[in-house]
Amino acid sequence: MNRIFQTYYTAADRISVLFLVLLSIIELSFGLFTSAYALYAVVNGVIIALIVSSVRHVHRKKEKSNPAVMLFRDWYLLPLILIVYSQAASINHSIHGRDYDTVLIALDRWIFGTDPTVWIFRFAHPVVTEILQIAYASYYLFFIALFVELYRRSDLAQFHHGAFLVVYGFYLSYIGYLLFPAVGPRFYLHDFFATDTELPGIFLTPYLREIVNSGGGIPAGVSNPIEYVHRDAFPSGHTQLTMVAMYIAFTARTKIRWWLFTGGSLLIISTIYMRYHYVVDVMAGMAFFLFTIWSGKRIYSIIKTGSP
Repeated sequence: MNRIFQTYYTAADRISVLFLVLLSIIELSFGLFTSAYALYAVVNGVIIALIVSSVRHVHRKKEKSNPAVMLFRDWYLLPLILIVYSQAASINHSIHGRDYDTVLIALDRWIFGTDPTVWIFRFAHPVVTEILQIAYASYYLFFIALFVELYRRSDLAQFHHGAFLVVYGFYLSYIGYLLFPAVGPRFYLHDFFATDTELPGIFLTPYLREIVNSGGGIPAGVSNPIEYVHRDAFPSGHTQLTMVAMYIAFTARTKIRWWLFTGGSLLIISTIYMRYHYVVDVMAGMAFFLFTIWSGKRIYSIIKTGSP
């Protein structure tokens, strides 16, 4: 890989460019007559060009680099994972022509003898809902808080290593979405439009719920949200990447590690309670977490050293 990328590209740079190329190939292969897919590929090409140019600029100019370019070079991964997510989770249904929720429901019932999101409803309470909705909506804030602390350290080695594990984990989850599109129990087991009535919060819940819906591709006020929602239930990326963030926080001995552990644990519980995921999604997210750490360490070492 070092023959393609110069050594001043980080591992996260390399895996991001390669995944953007892979995603663009998929989009062009399955959307030859779809202008939106072609537009996605063009956007990905522009992003690759921005990554390459910013990396080279900072490498050449070093401390004399343009501050805006330096900021982009160090932090472009945060918006990138959202951009790639919106593509991977929105094109997968049209590629397959179906959702796999019935398979996931059957697995949950085979393992637990019931539908866990239906069973857990007996414990619903506005205070519990408020806390868990806040935890679920705080997902990306965990990564911002984690990497701001790592970035402020004099040695950025842990920042770059952590950034690689996170983006690599995100891309693995996106591969899961592409292979196994599903929308989650709030559509297939529950009445989506009854969520506010059945799971009311106290104050912030309806606003945060709208933000989550919007981020998941659902425009406000539509009568057929299942036609718009991203297919991102399997695996539970919220579970997988929250656990990755916890792992990084504790191995790097960050100041926020216990805060992140507490909030992250609540977030994982919320995926079931708030009807975003089946339990098998969460179990798959845990398995993806283990694979992310196991394989990520090895890939990172190969990229850094140039040999296994």
